[in-house]
Amino acid sequence: MSRTPFTITPTLVLPRKRNLSRGVMLRLWLISFLGILAHEILCRQVQCDGVQKDHVQGMVILDTMEFHSTRSPAEYDYTRYHPMEEIYQWMDDIERMYTQLVTQHNLGRTYESRPMSYLKISKPSHSAKKIIWMDCGIHAREWITPAFCQWFVKEIVQNHQHDPKIQMLLQNVDVYVLPVYNVDGYVYSWTTDRLWRKSTAPQHKGRCYGTDLNRNFDVMWGSVDVAPNCTSEEFCGTKPASEPETKAMVNFVKSKKSEIICYLTIHSFGQLILIPYGYSGKVSRNRKVMMDIAVKAAEALKQQHGTEYKVGPFYSTLYPATGTSQDWVYDQGVEFAFTIELRDKGKYGFQLPEDQIQPTCEEAVAAVMTIMESVAEKKFPSTEPMTTSSTQCKKESRN
Repeated sequence: MSRTPFTITPTLVLPRKRNLSRGVMLRLWLISFLGILAHEILCRQVQCDGVQKDHVQGMVILDTMEFHSTRSPAEYDYTRYHPMEEIYQWMDDIERMYTQLVTQHNLGRTYESRPMSYLKISKPSHSAKKIIWMDCGIHAREWITPAFCQWFVKEIVQNHQHDPKIQMLLQNVDVYVLPVYNVDGYVYSWTTDRLWRKSTAPQHKGRCYGTDLNRNFDVMWGSVDVAPNCTSEEFCGTKPASEPETKAMVNFVKSKKSEIICYLTIHSFGQLILIPYGYSGKVSRNRKVMMDIAVKAAEALKQQHGTEYKVGPFYSTLYPATGTSQDWVYDQGVEFAFTIELRDKGKYGFQLPEDQIQPTCEEAVAAVMTIMESVAEKKFPSTEPMTTSSTQCKKESRN
């Protein structure tokens, strides 16, 4: 096929920011424009006709990004990736539509003063309830994870009235979901660098930017698989909990740790279900129970689309890592903690195509619901035994 010179007309479309100063907005505008200009120059050099945006690693062209604005949760397209402002709007809409079930709360603020908003899914109960926490998007480029957190919330709110397993779960447990942990980094991955991993706070007087928030917790901080150089993707920060995003999580967990019974953090990629620890081969205090739950979750996941996930301790199954949120929360006394690495195994990596969102989320919901139900059953043994939720089998047609 003949190749013709590739041309674009840059269109700078920057999502609206919440509570940003004029100076920050101008800097973001300039950074985004320079990214567009660099991409056009690169594509002219290689004369790439019809190039897909993921073929030029790390560049995001806003005029080729389709911003899928929606007006209600019923119209929201869960099979597409969404920029942060649309996710904020979706959270507002979910809270408004399901007022008896969902409330929105603020965990804290990011370096750029964006709200770290999370949803609390709760039904009235006469007995004391516990908390299951789940967060997504601690690494900015892992777009499938915020998509999953949104999909999971949708499954709960749409099915809670007729799914007895969800009803039973919510009798004893409140589910907290943070769709995007690393909000600043996620925005940056949309406007400037698709493969950005870290937060965006300046380090060493602006010599470089961002911290790997999943290396910033005070659990064997800075000792294994971290980078003291702030230009590295895995820069662990200047000290434990140096970043406002980390501090927000630390404060929340410390204030609620007697109530939290399970912590889930969703990542990509690798197709793994991991238990503590990441910082060493140390055996976790309830390793056998967590492994049994993880194996059960992987089996439930496989039943959806045949996808196989590997199960094991973080340290030996993935790689050694210190300062992770999973290990820190677990060492605070929370009984169950899991890291789930979603699809795939490397073919697309962090740039998982949108046509894989639905099957990825369907199977991951099966795994997460199995974990939540198993944990609730162990914490509330008088409860009628739970089995795999019917939400695992609910399929949706593509929009």
